[in-house]
Amino acid sequence: MKKALLNQTIDTLDEDLAVKSLAALAQAQRLRAFRALVVAGPEGLTPGVIAEQLGMTPSALSFHLKELSQAGLVSSEARGRHLIYRAEFARMNDLLVYLTEQCCQGESCVTVPTTSKNKDS
Repeated sequence: MKKALLNQTIDTLDEDLAVKSLAALAQAQRLRAFRALVVAGPEGLTPGVIAEQLGMTPSALSFHLKELSQAGLVSSEARGRHLIYRAEFARMNDLLVYLTEQCCQGESCVTVPTTSKNKDS
C-alpha cells in the first residue's frame, strides 16, 4: 500500500478522542484552567486555588472542570475534605502525538517562517 493511502486511514477511536479533547479545550476559561493544572504539575490544585488564580466563580469553574474531566484531560482525587485536580499528562501527550502524526501525512513537519507585521521597520 502506498504511504499516502496508509496515512489516510485514521483510527476512529483516536480521532474521536482527539475531537473530544480539542472540543473541551476550545473554550477560553477551560483552556486557562487546564493550563493552570499543567503548570501546577503532578501536585495538582484545589478548585478554590484554581478559581482564585483565574478569577472565576466556583460554579463556573465546576462546570469547566467537569467538561475537562469528561474529555479525560483532568482527573480529581479526594484528599481529606478537598478535591485535588490534576492535568492528565498522558492524555495531553497522546493528543499531541496524534496531531503530530496526522500533520504533514506522517512526514517531518515543515517550519513555516513567521512574517513580521512591520516589514519596513
